[in-house]
Parts: sequence; C-alpha cells; structure tokens
Amino acid sequence: MHIGHLLGSGRTADVYALDDESWVLRRYRDGADATAELAVMSYLSASGFPVPRIGPPSGTALPTDLVMQRLTGPTMAEALLAGTLTEAEGGELLARLLRDLHAIPPRLSQDPEDRILHLELQPENVMLTPQGAVVIDWSTAGEGPPALDRAMSSLILAQAALDPSFAAGGRVRGMLATLLSRLAGDGGVPSCALARATARRAADPRLTARESAVLDEAAELVSALAG
Repeated sequence: MHIGHLLGSGRTADVYALDDESWVLRRYRDGADATAELAVMSYLSASGFPVPRIGPPSGTALPTDLVMQRLTGPTMAEALLAGTLTEAEGGELLARLLRDLHAIPPRLSQDPEDRILHLELQPENVMLTPQGAVVIDWSTAGEGPPALDRAMSSLILAQAALDPSFAAGGRVRGMLATLLSRLAGDGGVPSCALARATARRAADPRLTARESAVLDEAAELVSALAG
C-alpha cells in the first residue's frame, strides 16, 4: 500500500491516508511496537467488542505501524463540544462500554477476576460512527481488575472537567456524575482503585502541565461524586 498524506496526530502517534481509502496507517513516533496492541484488538474484535477492524499489512514491515479501518464521525469529545451529545448520553455510553469490555474474559491472565483494561477509555478515544460507537487507541491496554479501568476513566474525565482552558468543562463534570452513577452497580470506583489510578496518571510522561496540576483535585472530585 502507498502511504499518503498525514490525516492527524495524537500524543504519541500519527495517522496517514492509504491508497485504499478503507484503511489508515497509524505510526508511533517514539518507535513503540504495535504488536501487542494488534493482538488485543484482534481478540476484542473476535469477542464482538467495537474496535476498528485490522487491515492488511502496510508493506513497510515496521513494528510501529498498524493498518486499521478508516472511521468516519466525531469523537465523543467533539460531539459534546458541538452539542450533539448530551452529558447524560455520554456518561451512559462510557459506562456501557466499560461494562461490555469487562464482560470479556482476559486473553492472557489466569486470574478469573481479571479482565482486559483499556486504561484510557474516555471521550477522545470513542468514535461515534454511523454504525455505532467504536473504541480506539489500545496502546495502554492491559489486564487486571475492572475497578482500575473504571477509576482511570473517571479520573481522566475529572481532569478535563477541572481544566480551565477547556470550554466544555462543566458538561464534562455532568458526564462524570452520570458515569459514576451508572458504575455504582458494577462495583463503582473503590478508594484503592482510585489511588492506584492516580499514581498511574502521575507517572504518565504524556500528561500536560495542566493535567498534572489538577490531578489531586481530580481524584478528590471523583471521590466526592462517587459518594
């Protein structure tokens, strides 16, 4: 396949057009190997969870490259900003995606309580396509207790809600409140899971200065809203 123009860039990777418009190529800028991510996405796809389809090899033989289905539609974050997605709808959707993901048995772990964890399942990583919501960016995925995943999603939302530069912060706070309400029946966000998620976020070198500055306050907000 011929690699075309740059379509977009995230914190760690760039996405390029391919000559077959059904697919895109995502390439990590830091040389990270996408092999494990490919395995997780393939497993989840076979289990019926909404992830992008995996495409044919790009021909570059680079471990940083991953060919995936080209998706159309806004992210949840974009839809929230545009007013086409309400706070309640967003919170409900995130809760459902987490619940559906954690219903799938782990791929590698022998612990029956473990599940596959996205660890960044938040509005920027959910595409609202005409066929439904699709979860993207599995670079941080792992396996472990579902409560950690619920805590990570909640904490990331709380950081966005507290970011003064984010115009939709108030709406994100409403989404967070709905999410925590819906997660209560699944075990909620225990304090131990929240502490672990906070430590994990603090150690993330990709965090912006604003995100780092509000991290402790964000943890307090999750704790308060979770009751």
